[in-house]
Amino acid sequence: MSNDKMNPAALPDSTALALDRTRMAYERTMMAWVRTAVSLISFGFTIYKFFQYLQQDQKVVHTGLFGPRHFAMVMIGSGIIALVVATWDHRRNMGRLRAHYGPMPWSPATVLATLIGLLGVMGLLAVVFRQ
Repeated sequence: MSNDKMNPAALPDSTALALDRTRMAYERTMMAWVRTAVSLISFGFTIYKFFQYLQQDQKVVHTGLFGPRHFAMVMIGSGIIALVVATWDHRRNMGRLRAHYGPMPWSPATVLATLIGLLGVMGLLAVVFRQ
């Protein structure tokens, strides 16, 4: 072909299937990162709420340098950063496939990552601005 972009419909069956497998592998990888980010965000927020509950009921006050609130912020922030880096990498990989093979279907993993990222930011803000 003289055009540097190929039409996916014009590809041989084995190449089209390989392209689909590659695209779906990128989607699975992105979903694994989404699961990891959700785990980090939810664990951080759970730690914060658990110790907040203990502090209210038992009047336990943490006076150390790195308390449960800071730990929660680090965990939630780590989840958000992991999600941002994974989304950037996923979009870069999909862009390379699009550059070589033409248009690809939209990525539900990217949409889900965006929604989870927004929820993570809201959770982080709740921890940061709540004393």
